[in-house]
Amino acid sequence: MSTSFVSTTQLRDALAENGYLADDGLATALFVAMSLPQPLLLEGEAGVGKTQAAKSLAALLGTPLIRLQCYEGIDASEALYEWNYPQQLLGIRVAESQGKSLTEESLFTREYLIERPLMKAVEHQGPLPAVLLIDEVDRADEEFEAFLFELLAEGSVTIPELGTIHAKFPPIVILTSNRTRDLHDALKRRCLYHWIDYPDIKQATAIIRSRVPQASADLTAQIASSVQRLRSLDVQKQPGIAEAIDWVSAAMILGLDRITADNAVQTLGSVLKYREDHDVAQAKGLGWVVNG
Repeated sequence: MSTSFVSTTQLRDALAENGYLADDGLATALFVAMSLPQPLLLEGEAGVGKTQAAKSLAALLGTPLIRLQCYEGIDASEALYEWNYPQQLLGIRVAESQGKSLTEESLFTREYLIERPLMKAVEHQGPLPAVLLIDEVDRADEEFEAFLFELLAEGSVTIPELGTIHAKFPPIVILTSNRTRDLHDALKRRCLYHWIDYPDIKQATAIIRSRVPQASADLTAQIASSVQRLRSLDVQKQPGIAEAIDWVSAAMILGLDRITADNAVQTLGSVLKYREDHDVAQAKGLGWVVNG
């Protein structure tokens, strides 16, 4: 499939046909990011569909999704490349057994290079660009942000022993952030930006039904409304669409066609992940949560 879409509407409709319901704002951001091309930074609360947007786009295009999951302390050896030291040592021993000598240059060649996600995305051979998902970039430190600048700005990476490698098919880069910390302005300048908000009840219901099609319309609508009410409480972790999908799935497994104050206790762990949040919901009243 081509990455060329003639309009935002065409892209939005194509994503919907493949099970991802994007609003006009997100569809526009994805359309512009692919058309320029330019990296896209998606921010929003956990569970609103940032990661799924990249997965769905890759599935739609029929191109690989290459994911780099960020975490505190991540560095080039996990993100870009590292040298295969055991293989290099084996090469040295084989050469010694044959009475040969190896130069340092001969030990730092592609033969001994282990590609990590960023390298794989740059070296992807097409014919369509890969989708590179740099997930939860806010969990990495500022030094790692600076490390990403070359890739984001130029579609290339530099390996000291090999030089600069330019992407023949520059990847479609999507970064996500839950805003656990503020990202540096220099990184944001290199990206388009879109904030994904919690969907309204109508859209949330449609999303849930697309992901759990066997669920009844009444159950999905009820849980979409209940999740919105839970977000109005003083909970530590507001539930998103991902938790709503989990709640519907749990209800289906238990054979429930409706959530009541009584059976909500059995399934509340699908949507609230802190004991304190359970206490808040129960203090407000589970009848109110599920029925308003």
